[in-house]
Amino acid sequence: MDIALLVLGFVFMLVGILGSFLPVLPGPPISWVGLLLLYLTKAVPDDWWVLGITAAVAVLVFILDYIIPAMGTKKFGGSKAGMIGTVIGLLVAIFFPVLGIFGIIIWPFVGALVGELINKADKKTALKAAFGSFIGFLTGTFLKFMLAVIYLGIFVVKVWEYRTPLFTF
Repeated sequence: MDIALLVLGFVFMLVGILGSFLPVLPGPPISWVGLLLLYLTKAVPDDWWVLGITAAVAVLVFILDYIIPAMGTKKFGGSKAGMIGTVIGLLVAIFFPVLGIFGIIIWPFVGALVGELINKADKKTALKAAFGSFIGFLTGTFLKFMLAVIYLGIFVVKVWEYRTPLFTF
């Protein structure tokens, strides 16, 4: 049973890393499930502090992933309409993944641009706000990727630390 949980946990780790880039998958929470599966094995002792802290960080990063692009829009001179457009663009990318991975980049940009243009901003201001949305997206993606890689690192270290009981039949 431990081997099955270990393999399944590793698969969740890999899917979590992919989820850092794919709009349909919440990367850090999926990676956290991989950690949970590792800690559910009989070989690795329960560490509720590690699981609790990593879960809280995964949820925080998941929430920030929706907030950071809107903050980027505002930082680059966007209005509330631009921030709302960014969030709508993110939701369009998630629920209608027509353009795949490029959709998560394009739709927040388009949403901010349209939001600013509706708000009667000039084209220069609208483009600047849309660029802020794009920077926010890159920041959020980088944050998710780094967290998923850190969780993978924790996973590998724990597997190495408890390799004897994990792989002894």
